[in-house]
Amino acid sequence: MRNTVDFIEAVPAQCAQLLAQSAVEVALVPVIEYQRIPNGSLIPDVCVGSKEEVRSVVLVSKDRELTDIRTVALDESSRTSATLVKIIFREFLGQEPEWTTQSPNLAEMLERYDAALMIGDPAMVFPRTGLKVWDMARLWRNYTDLGFVFAMWMVSDNAIQHSQTVDFRAARDEGVRAKNEIVEHYQKLLGLSRESLRSYLDENICFEVDPQLRAGLDLYFELAHKHGLIPQVNTWKSL
Repeated sequence: MRNTVDFIEAVPAQCAQLLAQSAVEVALVPVIEYQRIPNGSLIPDVCVGSKEEVRSVVLVSKDRELTDIRTVALDESSRTSATLVKIIFREFLGQEPEWTTQSPNLAEMLERYDAALMIGDPAMVFPRTGLKVWDMARLWRNYTDLGFVFAMWMVSDNAIQHSQTVDFRAARDEGVRAKNEIVEHYQKLLGLSRESLRSYLDENICFEVDPQLRAGLDLYFELAHKHGLIPQVNTWKSL
């Protein structure tokens, strides 16, 4: 993809907004947005997912057990994970906390709410001492025995022909081969150890949609619709 496209760097929620506004032709979007943004198709096989624990999407509480949580602050950067945590509570715990959305400042979130949903870099670097932390991919796995897909590339229908000049699978594979450089960059940026970052990329994140992840994604869409979080389940449309 290098030298063939113009990149805009943004958090997942912003990527979805840019695609919905036709400000970009292709975006790596939270998967729930495939059910909300009209006139788009998914790039098959390429994803950001997890089969066991993801580490970078967590629900955090100071002192409450899951069944005692009554208020939750959701990281405004996320849409897939915000929908996922609502499904966990409604479908599997049978309760409905009060939800709010705000910027990802864990200390401020936990001052006012029983729990906070954190994603991305902020979810990986805060001190865990004295906190209860639930990995959202692990919770999903515990309840469904399936992996979870957090994000996929989505193409606007009017850009399908243009997008076919880009080999997204090859770009994925190039990124996988560049893990050492990625670890080096994020070690300096986040202050995490090389071992921690390498295990994250090798063991926590997967980049290809296999049958287990596809089954998890289908169930996620079904439950999102069941609980009124999307208006309908759109037919899976991929290039």
